[in-house]
Parts: sequence; C-alpha cells; structure tokens
Amino acid sequence: MNRPMNNAMPLTDYGKQPLIFRPHREARANRNFRTAFWTGDYLQVTLMSIAPGSEVGLEQHKATDQLLLIEEGAGLTMMGESAAALGMQRFVRQGDAVIVPAGTWHNIKNAGSRPLRILSVYAPPHHPFGTVHKTKEDSDKAEY
Repeated sequence: MNRPMNNAMPLTDYGKQPLIFRPHREARANRNFRTAFWTGDYLQVTLMSIAPGSEVGLEQHKATDQLLLIEEGAGLTMMGESAAALGMQRFVRQGDAVIVPAGTWHNIKNAGSRPLRILSVYAPPHHPFGTVHKTKEDSDKAEY
C-alpha cells in the first residue's frame, strides 16, 4: 500500500495477511469504541476510542491474555482476581503498556478530557473477524 506516511490506513480487518503499520497513527484515526484491525488464528489487534467520562467496562477473558498500549490520552486502569477486588490500580497515559493475564478482572476508565486511544492485542483472538462497535452500548450488546 503506497500512501503518505502521515495518512492513516483504511480501518478494516487486515487479518491473516502480513501488515506493517504505525500503531499511534491508526489508533488516533479510530473513532469507534472498538475496531478489529488484524485478526489471525492466534492473535488479534483492535483499536479502541474511549470517550471522556466513559470506560471499557469491567470484564474478564478466561482464556485470553491481553496487552493494552495507551496511544493517546490518560486513564485509570484497575485489575484484580475478582470483580469486587480490583487491588491493582494505576493511572496510565500515552506510551504506557498494560498486561492483563487471562482470568484477570480489569477495566480502564478515561481520566482525561479527550478520547483515550488504546491499541489492544488479544492472544488468542477474542472478537470475531471484522468486529466494529461504534459505541460502548454496541459492544455491551455484542458480549461473547
């Protein structure tokens, strides 16, 4: 794909084909709550945009490890062994990485005044190929 380096790629699922991209640029271009950007057999990359005052939502992936890269904005990350005991809490900002082991309860709340942009890596994939949730409400309705 030949394009100027400052232009974002079309936001679609490029899964199962080799891909080179700029995570910060693509994450900033995403306006959806969640967009599956690359889905393979063993790994998935999604882009998230969390509105000010909103959150990803408390969740647990029993069989999926997750890496969250904060690409823009600031948030409060909470993790723990149960939904009622989120003992690890940290403020995160652009450049931070969060590792969520399978089975860990977790949530991220936008703590800033602009969208919180996250690149999320799931291993193995968690969402169906091509998933797009325009809003958190869309995501909540599609829980798997």
